[in-house]
Amino acid sequence: MKIQEYQAKHIFQKYEIPIPRGQVALNASFVRQIAEDLGDKVVVKAQVLVGGRGKAGGIRLADDPDEAEDIATEMMGMEINGFPVHKVLVEEAVDIKKELYLSIGTDRTNASPVIIASEYGGIDIEDAAEEAPEKITRILIDPLIGLCDFQIRRLAVSIDLPRKHWKKFTQIANALWQIYKNDASLVEINPLVISEQNGLVALDGKMTIDDNALFRHPELADLRDLDMENSFEVEAQKYGITYVHMTGNIGCLVNGAGLAMATMDILKLKGGEPANFLDIGGGASAEKVSSALHILFSDPQVKAVLVNIFGGITRCDEIARGITMALSEHNHIKIPLVVRLIGTNAEEGYKILEKQNLPVAHTFSEAAEKAISLSGVKKK
Repeated sequence: MKIQEYQAKHIFQKYEIPIPRGQVALNASFVRQIAEDLGDKVVVKAQVLVGGRGKAGGIRLADDPDEAEDIATEMMGMEINGFPVHKVLVEEAVDIKKELYLSIGTDRTNASPVIIASEYGGIDIEDAAEEAPEKITRILIDPLIGLCDFQIRRLAVSIDLPRKHWKKFTQIANALWQIYKNDASLVEINPLVISEQNGLVALDGKMTIDDNALFRHPELADLRDLDMENSFEVEAQKYGITYVHMTGNIGCLVNGAGLAMATMDILKLKGGEPANFLDIGGGASAEKVSSALHILFSDPQVKAVLVNIFGGITRCDEIARGITMALSEHNHIKIPLVVRLIGTNAEEGYKILEKQNLPVAHTFSEAAEKAISLSGVKKK
């Protein structure tokens, strides 16, 4: 789960990470009031859960309250990478001497937290990662020991941080570590700026929280902005379905993450394009299957659906009942469906499906080829 910049900064403030003075606004007239309170120049920043705001015109400097109001009026009517802007963050302008990068994330290869720093912050961090990766320092953190001061000093040296800022840098890095330990998968400050007047300041903030741990953090779960998330993914979460929306045209309904990945792979191999990753999990009920199909049928991208089930804990006849239930509820929908069942009660499942005259397949390849053919899209 991603949270908005202003929400991340509110958390930063609790951990005494220095941030600019500012306030979020839902309308342009309030932006003017905030700008008057802050005085002098302000920065108006679109609040959307997507990168590249600066390049898209979502971060702009205003010299006075009138200009701030005009910018906010224009900004709240725009979209950034498909996400509408409903609110803006208005902050005091900060004099910037240098932009740095600092974050703590999860290194999945090493199964360890990792702290990352670079002397190239802001939008330059993407160029640095691609053109000069040696300018980015990564240090693994032993979760049993935690972040150590000597590691922070090593980072400070690697980014040529003036020694007078080391104490504050250590405090900020330790604060990020404490935030990360609250089941975050990423806590990022980009840029962390050196200001002549204020020292080190977190000019921007980003935070991603592990969805599976939200039951431990109801205060973080309340920060979820559903308007900024894919509606199909939000709907799937209501039924305990693991779902990721993609750009293809073949909907996938599968049980088990590994089988779901393999299903998408074979569709690609055969020239098709999966529209989603969907894992109903083990022991899924007919009602859960029906709910999953409802999500797929609601997606205008989907031109055909491939159901690929390995019956272990899951019973294939229960899957078949869920399919027939969904079809009876959506009898006006003409999206073709291909079903492959193998394992527990597979024969019983096929008998149920035969009564619906549904296309079935008995092999992985056959199922993928039928789904691609029925989608009406030519193979690549």
